[in-house]
Amino acid sequence: MTEHALSVHTENLSVRFAGTPALDRLDLRLAPGKIHGLLGRNGSGKSTLAAVLAGFRQPDEGEVRIEGAGISTPLAPYENAVVTSRICLIRESGDVADSLQVRHALLLAESLRPYWNADLAGELLDRFEVPTNKRMQKLSRGKKSALGAVLGLASRAPLTIFDETYLGMDVPSRAAFYDALITDYAEVPRTIVLSTHLVSEVSTLLEDVVILDNGRLVTQSPVDALRGRGASIVGPAKVVDDFTAEFTVLAEERLGGTKSATVLGDLDPALVAQAASAGLEIGPVGLQDLFVHLTAPVSKGARS
Repeated sequence: MTEHALSVHTENLSVRFAGTPALDRLDLRLAPGKIHGLLGRNGSGKSTLAAVLAGFRQPDEGEVRIEGAGISTPLAPYENAVVTSRICLIRESGDVADSLQVRHALLLAESLRPYWNADLAGELLDRFEVPTNKRMQKLSRGKKSALGAVLGLASRAPLTIFDETYLGMDVPSRAAFYDALITDYAEVPRTIVLSTHLVSEVSTLLEDVVILDNGRLVTQSPVDALRGRGASIVGPAKVVDDFTAEFTVLAEERLGGTKSATVLGDLDPALVAQAASAGLEIGPVGLQDLFVHLTAPVSKGARS
């Protein structure tokens, strides 16, 4: 197990709001020292799961167990200071009171985070141009999001969860955040969870993916294995149509007599050889297309 990382195990995890399941009998394992993508449409249960993992709320049924980074026996995070001191959940604004100045929010974070790195915090504040003498209520949405990113990265917590932290940032700022995350993760590997629906933006960062829909686990898989469940087929339109007839087609484009189809299905070596002999080109499929399909109704009769 990576020394500065936590592992997570949930079993039969359920949370209900007014009787409606937000998480429904969720079983998953997050390996230590990896960047995990927590993906799902709005209302899928991502934020509820993040809150439960961080010890912000107690599950109605089931359990969460955290282990690693000095925790030798698996423990539940709820109301357990030993565990929660090693976990940092950052939502969009970093959950900082509006009346606090940024510099005071940083001092508070430093007092609560045993792995806090002040030098990194200073570098990131400069990079994102976050003023430290302003109160939170005076910051723009983008600067609040940037501060949340700073608080999460500089915490260097063994389990760091970013729950849509970067939604308020513009594209260049989000790119800077992703770059800072990868750079610091390489220096201090820990368990990182990125909860997002901006799948195309974060797909190159992720090692493992958890996809939720309506509070249930759709799939948990290494990114490469998930991408292997689909393919892009390019060639003459009729040949593509014939070859993909028994597959679930996720997307298709046509230019003149040439067609490109993105399919879900297992292309074993025999099918790959068949496609090549028919003059078709096979390429990888994007994680975004797979995500859209896996969280939407599947057409009956399609092979997947």
